[in-house]
This record gives sequence, structure tokens and C-alpha cells, in this order.
Amino acid sequence: MRTPAVYLAEVIMPYLRAKIAEVLYKGNFKQAEIADYLGVTQAMVSKYLSGKYKKPPDELARKIEEIAEEVGRFILYGGTKEEAIVLVSRRLVELFQSGFLCRFYAEYAGISEEACHTIYLTSGKGEVLEKLSLALRRLTALQNFGELIPEVRSNFAYSVQSPLGPEDVAAVPGRITLAKGKPYALPPEFGASRFTAGILVEVGKLRPEVRCVLNIRYGEDVERALKLLRFKVARVSTEGLEEREAVKKIASPFSIDLYDVVIDEGGHGVEPVVYIFGRDPFEVVDKIERLLRVLGGEGE
Repeated sequence: MRTPAVYLAEVIMPYLRAKIAEVLYKGNFKQAEIADYLGVTQAMVSKYLSGKYKKPPDELARKIEEIAEEVGRFILYGGTKEEAIVLVSRRLVELFQSGFLCRFYAEYAGISEEACHTIYLTSGKGEVLEKLSLALRRLTALQNFGELIPEVRSNFAYSVQSPLGPEDVAAVPGRITLAKGKPYALPPEFGASRFTAGILVEVGKLRPEVRCVLNIRYGEDVERALKLLRFKVARVSTEGLEEREAVKKIASPFSIDLYDVVIDEGGHGVEPVVYIFGRDPFEVVDKIERLLRVLGGEGE
């Protein structure tokens, strides 16, 4: 009987483990460390790194590679083996819940997609808080990040898939501020932001894959660094707009294309602010790290 567990074990996990191994190896993990995280032998890790594994259909392979990149970054950022297992499990459940994996599993098991859809029905918000908390610790520990906090202060927000309102977006209560010259933030909570969360809700309607945002200060130095990094940048102005309309304005460029950055040029009584977007908190922190390196004169 080919249950989802058998399908995951036989088809999904070998390729996922191989791709996670590649990410960790590029991140300077030793093969023994990779083996410990993946729960396999060092010989199997060596096999993965040599490319000796079966690749699933292209569309499925791309999705698995996305998960591997996400999980790999999670581990490289300090996530424990237990947390990584939880993250992988949740992500695979999400693929079933969305119906994406049911298309492939139904063919494998010889059942209807409708039967597959009845197996997985619910998901939680735990992984959103876990990932945002981990990335927030990394963000506030970055050297010179405090110099990027604007007068209105920064917030770091991450939503569930297809958020309907602020209650579906985790953010920093009271925003990220400076305390004795160092960035300080309370643990993320759902419903802790209205404005920043509103931006993700609106962006989610246009580009569901974009689920995270962080706002930083604007400046000519930041503008130059963004250009050097070749980030895709859109510009808007929220001068004179009420909060609801300002939120929609900031999100509006995503109706045209995907962007790394949206600059709110501000105006009379409105501080210019730069919004850094990403698929998850790790991607956003990676962009901030690159930005800080350029601002520090290190190049890309």
C-alpha cells in the first residue's frame, strides 16, 4: 500500500536530503556534520555530493530545491536538528495541503487527487514565529545594523501563506529600536503590527510567494548600495495618504513584477523609508547583510 509516508520516504526525501547536503556543504559544513543533521551515514552524504541520486520530475524537483535552500539556510543560521526536522515536516505537509504534491502522489499511488486532498487539512503558525525569531536574532546581531534603523524605527514581519489580515502576520511588538546604541527587539507576535502587516497582506494578494518585509532608513548611501547590488527597486510616494491607502501604495508595484525593494520617497512630514522584501526572513536578512557589506566598502 503506497501511503503518503511511503511516497515521501521513497521519492521526496532522498532528493531533499541530497539538496540540503549541497547547501550545507557550500556553507562550509563538514560531511560528518551534514550526516548528523540528515540522519544518514557520511558515506551517503558523499554519495549525495557526488550527484548520485535520482531526480524527480522538473516541477517537483524545483519545489524540493526551494525547500532544501530554505532548510539549509535555517540550519546555517543556527537552527537545531530538532527544529530542522519540524520545519521540513511542516513544509511537506504544506505541499500536500496546497494540492501541489497531491498531483504527483496520486499518480504514484494510483488514487484520485480528491482522495489525497482529504488526508491533510490543517496547518499552524508555529514555523512562522520560529523562523522569524531566529532571523531576528541574527539581524539584531549584525554589526552596524543599528545604523539602518530609521527615525520611525524598523519592523520585521513575516506572514502565513495568503494572509487575510494582521492576525496572520507575525511582527515585532513596538518595532526594533536602539537601546544603549544597540538594536533591541521583543519576541515576534502575531497581530503585533498594523501598518507593516498590512503591506504583506496587500502584497500577498499580488505575489503570494512574497511573505516577509523589513523597513530601513533611506539615504544616498543606501541608494548607491542598492544599485551596486543590482537589487530590483520600485519607487512610490505615500505623501498625503491615509494609512490604508499608503499600505496599498507601497504594495502596488508588485502588481507589475517582483521586487527586492520598494522605496517610499516620503514627503512633507513623511520620512523616506526603504522596504526590503523576500520570500522568508532568511532571504531578507541575507539582503541586509549584503547591503551592510557594500556600505562598509567591502563590495558585493
